[in-house]
Amino acid sequence: MNRSFRLCSAVTLVTALAASAWLSSSFAADGEKNPVKDFMKAYHKAPKGVDPVCNKASDGKATPEEIHKLVAGYKMMLSAKPAKGDEVGWKEKTAKLLSAAEGLEKGGPDAAAKYKEAVNCKACHSVHKPD
Repeated sequence: MNRSFRLCSAVTLVTALAASAWLSSSFAADGEKNPVKDFMKAYHKAPKGVDPVCNKASDGKATPEEIHKLVAGYKMMLSAKPAKGDEVGWKEKTAKLLSAAEGLEKGGPDAAAKYKEAVNCKACHSVHKPD
């Protein structure tokens, strides 16, 4: 192996370990940063009178940048552990969201409908959202 390949591999490993540590603390105690909660607040909830990004995406009105950020957020969620409930159900729901958002990003013909179906707040919150 050449030196630059080994260096690149080492940097990748360190980055992966750092990301893993960051994600393992995604459901931190009150007052601490919570990436899942922050993402949901930014993209699934909006101030009164403003459409949240998830609604815009369901209606086919989200910008490519907003869709790209949805995809990144769902990838982060897929790697995180749920605050409550089983991890298998969490992975299934977040994988469905991720797949639907990736469909939006690729511009599939029925992507908005699939995304709208995948965004089922109550199904996820009733099982995984902390009390």
